[in-house]
Amino acid sequence: MSTPTDYEPAETPAARRRHTTRIAASAALLATLGVGLIACGQGGKGDPAPDVKVHNAATTQAKQAVAPLKASKPTGLRIPSAGVDARSMLDLSVGADQELQVPPADKADEPGWWTGGVTPGEKGPAVIVAHYDTANGPALMRNVAKIKVGDTIEVPRADGSTATFKVREIQQVDKKDFPTNKVYGATGRPELRLLTCGGPIVGGHRSDNIILFADLVS
Repeated sequence: MSTPTDYEPAETPAARRRHTTRIAASAALLATLGVGLIACGQGGKGDPAPDVKVHNAATTQAKQAVAPLKASKPTGLRIPSAGVDARSMLDLSVGADQELQVPPADKADEPGWWTGGVTPGEKGPAVIVAHYDTANGPALMRNVAKIKVGDTIEVPRADGSTATFKVREIQQVDKKDFPTNKVYGATGRPELRLLTCGGPIVGGHRSDNIILFADLVS
């Protein structure tokens, strides 16, 4: 379990190399990725979830951060307020079209982690993607509208630990206005970005992205 701190622990040479590699990967993504999640809410045989609109809300970030955790791959996702209890986690990367991949429609109840970023709990913005709905109907984040500022997001990890985050900000934006730097830009503390889709279906896809910004609390 992490404890409150406002100091930075010394990095080993190997950790420093990994950190440098991730900074480079983030910079590359920021240079190419200018929109949000595309493949959400495609028209298909399944009934889509209702159009969703959340109220943008935020609270002040705590002055002190908890100490970051060591690198360990995420293995699931729990959000009690939204009834989310996923027991697995897909690996996502940037595709040939320079867009961040999303979980396939036949795995709509599994979240995915952007492998180009930090693991949840490490210093920096870890990014997780989960569908609101797909061509097959409602998906893992079908209850995203129930999530409020202050709610917890738990990410079990391969080392047996759980990174627990508290939602600090909820933002719904048109995909054309996706805040790339705010989502993927470097941070000085362990944070989480959980991305899903919302809004009406326009041209076969959800028009908006819903973004949860959360801080590590334990």
